[in-house]
Amino acid sequence: MAENTFDLVVVGGGPGGYVAAIRAAQLGMKTALVEREHLGGICLNWGCIPTKALLRSADIYRTFKHAKSFGLSAEGVGFDLDAIVKRSRGVAGQLSGGVKHLLKKNKVTVFDGHGRLAGKGKVAVEKDGKPVADVAAKHIILATGARARTFPGLEADGKLVWTYRHALVPNTMPKKLLVVGSGAIGIEFASFFAAFGTEVTVVEVLDRIVPAEDEEISAFLKKALEKEGLKIKVNTKVAELKKGADSVTAVLDENGKKSEITVDRVILAVGIQPNVEDIGIDGLGLTQDKAGFIQVDGYLRTGVDGLYAIGDLVQGPWLAHKASHEAIICVEKIAGLPDVHPMNRSNIPGCTYCHPQVASVGLTEKKAKEQGYEVKVGRFPFIGNGKAIALGEPEGLVKTVFDAKTGELLGAHMIGAEVTELIQGYGIAKTLETTEADLMHTIFPHPTLSEMMHESVLDAFGRAIHF
Repeated sequence: MAENTFDLVVVGGGPGGYVAAIRAAQLGMKTALVEREHLGGICLNWGCIPTKALLRSADIYRTFKHAKSFGLSAEGVGFDLDAIVKRSRGVAGQLSGGVKHLLKKNKVTVFDGHGRLAGKGKVAVEKDGKPVADVAAKHIILATGARARTFPGLEADGKLVWTYRHALVPNTMPKKLLVVGSGAIGIEFASFFAAFGTEVTVVEVLDRIVPAEDEEISAFLKKALEKEGLKIKVNTKVAELKKGADSVTAVLDENGKKSEITVDRVILAVGIQPNVEDIGIDGLGLTQDKAGFIQVDGYLRTGVDGLYAIGDLVQGPWLAHKASHEAIICVEKIAGLPDVHPMNRSNIPGCTYCHPQVASVGLTEKKAKEQGYEVKVGRFPFIGNGKAIALGEPEGLVKTVFDAKTGELLGAHMIGAEVTELIQGYGIAKTLETTEADLMHTIFPHPTLSEMMHESVLDAFGRAIHF
């Protein structure tokens, strides 16, 4: 089989891989991309995008149920689960086709198959066990992503016990649902199913839900979800799952106290594990942590000359936008561009698209104090904002954390309507190393939700106007 030679080969076509390939092509590199299943990866096909399509249906349905409060009449509103899922899959399919078009537009050669390292600077591609191509390049980027994590005795079967992939294409709307894990994935699915009337219980082994978020935001979200009817159990682990014909009985261990709950379905949302198997890295001398994630430097170099790893294969947070940014850093460093610098992880925003939404960037109040900062903290509630009240979304909070000595913005934490769209404002501020003075002198338009961002800054320094 003839060998295909490139400047760069990317293994994996997710938001890290395809971005790396496109950027490399823009910089004049002859580039190949190897993808075994879906262009766009898990995020576009089985994660970020289709879940947001589902949640949009839930948001509209939730609004319909409160139509009277807006002076509207919407009687007998129902839903069609198959149609909701079909729309979600259609959205994912449309965007996957868009990625294919972008790769073609940028003259990236795409190989349909499984890529495996086959010696220095070489990748063997096969499909269904048959050779497709041998590819060679001076530089190889591994971007093979990750999959849902499971534990012995808590394996998914696709029928009664689901991972996120099964939950994206449910064939039934369960009357009772147990969600194991309260990170972004677990809370988003809990919010989706609860909106359509499912009795949802969320179990979290740690002492609070969305544990990566600021403690104040976690407490606010727990209260909001419980108000919506969700049951939340923290400091609780699932000791056993006992499957019936069409139900599951979960044995829960809450600080040593055992109890049982019987539900129709279980969603496992207990993290991810990297796809490092069968990609040819064994024996190369790569450093991996206990969970299998590949260790890299600030420019995504593995320590093996010419081999790089990005996205969900490496240190978290495991987010699509983080993978895409790593792709740019990695490729631009390979290309020798000036002024390429490692990512500041404190500037990576995180978003959870439940109801209410959660978004954050930078240090929590607790972490800032643990790192030795003397802090000033500002807060502004949605109830004090005219646009939030007009939208019928008066529940929420904007919280900002500043270095009391320098005025540097250390972190921002938000919960409420559309905060996943607002957080980029604080992301820009952090990237520019903005101080409170810069934010105070920024003119925020009225009436907008963004005014709360301004007021929270003012509040941190005792200058809030509207609350």
